[in-house]
Amino acid sequence: MSLKVAVQMDPLEGINIDGDTTFLMMLTAQARGHSLFVYTPDTLALEDGRVTARGRPVTVQPVKGDHASFGPEQRVDLVDYDVVLLRQDPPFDMAYISSTHFLERVHPKTLVVNNPTEVRNAPEKLFVTGFPGVQPPTIITSDTQAIYDFRARHKDIVLKPLYGGGGSGVARLMADDPNLDAMLDLHAMIGREPVIAQKFLPAVSQGDKRILLVDGEPVGAINRVPNEGQVRSNLRVGGTAQPVALTARDKDLCAIIGPELRRRGLLFVGIDVIGDYLTEINVTSPTGAVQLKRFTGVDATEIMWVRIEALRAEA
Repeated sequence: MSLKVAVQMDPLEGINIDGDTTFLMMLTAQARGHSLFVYTPDTLALEDGRVTARGRPVTVQPVKGDHASFGPEQRVDLVDYDVVLLRQDPPFDMAYISSTHFLERVHPKTLVVNNPTEVRNAPEKLFVTGFPGVQPPTIITSDTQAIYDFRARHKDIVLKPLYGGGGSGVARLMADDPNLDAMLDLHAMIGREPVIAQKFLPAVSQGDKRILLVDGEPVGAINRVPNEGQVRSNLRVGGTAQPVALTARDKDLCAIIGPELRRRGLLFVGIDVIGDYLTEINVTSPTGAVQLKRFTGVDATEIMWVRIEALRAEA
């Protein structure tokens, strides 16, 4: 089966191919005989019910500095494609949300991975709150008094932007830290969205586990260990990737959320686990597949494409 695949992502020219999951998805698709077209979300257009995008056909290769060869730019109708990979990075802002409204016009005739309606309805730090007992103590609010009360009860907290990503804006604030007001002021200056505060988990020093799931089933994990004295373990802010095995608790967490991921059409998902707690369910553009393949030989993108091909064959 040969599929026509369009990839909605940040500019392909600027990615780091050594660690980029979207690039691995594209390499795997190409190796399986699928053709690729790439575009950025700002080129989407909706006119008379048609959703089009302006981009370029592309072939990819794992060669630094020469990883993409483009065909001529053209505007295409996305309904003419078999698959759209929705892979631009957060922030999960109104531009991101608007793109999901566009893409749900073509889904499921064109299979959008992940389902754009459910991506919009499953913000990564909010979605996890729908599964009781899996999170550390957490509050999501814009109310300063509520956050001060939360810190008074839990002493040592982590503050995050609700719709951020990649570790941006994450700060640890201990019971006597005088900077809470300043941090809340900074968040308020950025936008009107609530912030999320969680009880600090000392287990983060041992790593923040990224588990990849395909169609609700775990396929493997990597551990992201923060630098000494840091709480942010994201690879893009200096965390170090290490091999790690799934624990019984990890498997239990996947079993709790897996059926709901499958029901929603969230085909490629990355969850973050610290100690015994699930902290985020990443559905926008989860990463970690390159490191997983490097450490274990398990290619989550290959598993993903096998599932996509089966879904297209059933359509």
